[in-house]
Amino acid sequence: MNTLIAASVLSADFSRLAEEIARLKNADLIHLDLMDGHFVPNLSFGYPLVSCIRDLTDQPLDAHLMVTNPETYVDNLANLGVGWISFHQETVYHSHRLIQQIKAHGIKAGIALNPATPINTLDSILADLDYVLVMSVNPGYSAQAFIPSAIAKIRELDQIRTSQNLSFLIEVDGGVNGDNSLILRAAKADILVSASYIFGSKDYTKSITTLKGL
Repeated sequence: MNTLIAASVLSADFSRLAEEIARLKNADLIHLDLMDGHFVPNLSFGYPLVSCIRDLTDQPLDAHLMVTNPETYVDNLANLGVGWISFHQETVYHSHRLIQQIKAHGIKAGIALNPATPINTLDSILADLDYVLVMSVNPGYSAQAFIPSAIAKIRELDQIRTSQNLSFLIEVDGGVNGDNSLILRAAKADILVSASYIFGSKDYTKSITTLKGL
C-alpha cells in the first residue's frame, strides 16, 4: 500500500479556503482537527466549516476529535459526509461503544494515542479499529516539533498487527515534514498527516509528493 497523505486544514488560509482546498488535489484525505478548548487548550472550527469543506471537495474527510464529548459529534459529522473519525480514549468511559456508534454510520473508526499514552491501553480493542492515530506532538496546536518517540510506537503497532494478523492502519500526526517522512514510511506508517509543512510551502503538490516519497 502506498503511503496516504492527509492534509490538515488547520494551517490553511480560511479567507481563501476554496483556493486552498483546490491546491490539495493530490492529497488522499482532508484532515479536520476539531478542538473544543477543554480537552486541548485551543479552539478550531465546527460544523459550518466542515460543511463548507465537504462542498468544496470529493476527497475523504478525516475528523480528529480533540474534544471531551466525542460521542455527541458523530451523528452530525456523519450527516456532513465525514468518512473517518478518531477520538481520544481518555475522553470516554466506553471506547468500544463509541467505535460501534461510528461504524454504524459506515465510517472508519480510529483512536488517537497521545505521546504519553501507551499502546497497551488498546490491547482489548485493536481488532475493532480501522486505524490508530499516533500523535507525534501533544495535541492542540499546529507547527509543533516532532516527538521522536512516536517512531518506536509506530514500529510496535506494526509488529502487533503483523503478529496478530490485524488490518488497522497507522496514521501519524504532528510535526510531519519532508525530513522525517522517510523514517515514518520505513516504520510502516500508512497515513501521514501534515499541516504547516504543506500549507507553509509554495507548491502544495510538490510537498505532498515529497511526503509520499515519490
